[in-house]
Amino acid sequence: MNYIEGKEIFMTTFNDTLLRAARGERTQHTPVWYMRQAGRSQPEYRAIKEKYSLEEITHRPELCAYVTKLPVDNYNVDAAILYKDIVTPLPGIGIDVKIKAGVGPVISNPIRTVADVEKLGEFNAKEHTPFVLETIKLLTEEQLNVPLICFAGAPFTLASYMIEGGPSKNYNKTKSFMVSEPQAWFALMDKLADMIIADVSAQVEAGAKAIQVFDSWVGALSVEDYRVFIKPVMTRIFGELKKENVPIIQFGVGASHLVKEWHDLPIDVVGLDWRLPIKEARAKGITKPVQGNLDPSLLLADWSVIEKRTKDIIDQGLEVPGHIFNLGHGVFPEVDPDVLKRLTTLIHEYSAQQIQARS
Repeated sequence: MNYIEGKEIFMTTFNDTLLRAARGERTQHTPVWYMRQAGRSQPEYRAIKEKYSLEEITHRPELCAYVTKLPVDNYNVDAAILYKDIVTPLPGIGIDVKIKAGVGPVISNPIRTVADVEKLGEFNAKEHTPFVLETIKLLTEEQLNVPLICFAGAPFTLASYMIEGGPSKNYNKTKSFMVSEPQAWFALMDKLADMIIADVSAQVEAGAKAIQVFDSWVGALSVEDYRVFIKPVMTRIFGELKKENVPIIQFGVGASHLVKEWHDLPIDVVGLDWRLPIKEARAKGITKPVQGNLDPSLLLADWSVIEKRTKDIIDQGLEVPGHIFNLGHGVFPEVDPDVLKRLTTLIHEYSAQQIQARS
């Protein structure tokens, strides 16, 4: 430790393993972090949630930093991911969104027409989400010795909430709007792209060292519709974010049919859910670094099952330099934190042994 102007500053060696893996470089072990690692299954987090809502936590930088850092301390993962929601920037452009417990984001002024799109404002991170930037600075300047991943929701996923008015199982209104009102759709994509670029760029400027874009629900689209209605805006977003010179990860759920489309985009890492094994992704021509992809449901299985599946994923990931271990989706509340801690140790130790044996 050291002290500068009364502040306790970490002088621990910075662990950049994830950043090197994201660049396709060889590492001493396979880096790991878990989507939704901050919160949900952690008893410390549940105690906080008895007093504060998600929105209240994100608006309190010291508390938000504490929640973000918890899994790094508890599990020894190789990265932190900022605790917030993908809808956090939407109020800045005029969307009235509330996160309802047990439901998710609920929007009282859904998008229905091109006029609704035209009413949307411009996002300014320093004005609309200064609490996010302050949290990032606290973490990166004073607390973390691993990279902080910042993130954003992708346009389709955000639009699905904005058009449906909340979570959906089929995205019928969203897909109908997309094909029936193309002028309004592309105008909305441009508005959201501007917001995402401004939001993420500000997070990186504040100290984040990597970016993950969650297109959580884009798997609902066909390849053809993705190419026509989504890929152009994603190309623009990633092209702009590339200028930040930090690794970019793209992830979606149930979107294995889209990974080749993602591979064409100016991203660094292709995120895989559990439906597509790494070896099959490689066979499809995915040569970029990959992230994934243990089925999170298996975290409730016997340890022997978890160990076998984990080693298999690591072995596949080591065939080509550039693998970040993760789940195929997020940690859920029933997961035992001790299992995640044990899993992290297994990933680090087993991958290090295999890398040493291959060298």
